[in-house]
Amino acid sequence: MTTNDEPKGELTLRTLAMPADANAAGDIFGGWVMAQMDLSCGIRAAERARGRVVTAAVKEMAFALPVKVGDTLCVYTEILSVGRSSMTLKVEAWARRYLSDRREKVTDAVFVMVALDAEGRPKAVPR
Repeated sequence: MTTNDEPKGELTLRTLAMPADANAAGDIFGGWVMAQMDLSCGIRAAERARGRVVTAAVKEMAFALPVKVGDTLCVYTEILSVGRSSMTLKVEAWARRYLSDRREKVTDAVFVMVALDAEGRPKAVPR
């Protein structure tokens, strides 16, 4: 991944990687990165569904590069498809390196989100 590559999708979340989210070497936990990606999908899918959504599935995810303490994690989302009650989103996580303009793609994945009604049952996503 070079700095000439461009993120795909809409910037949905930006957050700072802090020491509490890292191991002793200063590498951010992968679970924290995944949680930020899940939050981003929740934001984007809830806007599309105009209501409550939950994560139904996360397709394969592999980390190409670490996120370090001080990096800004930028998460981009793109809605790939909308079914009756579910949405499939492509998510990319990029690290803007601390005190630098350099950004690198850390990981990507496909998330499946489901819209729910007030009783927690799947509901139709508005067209």
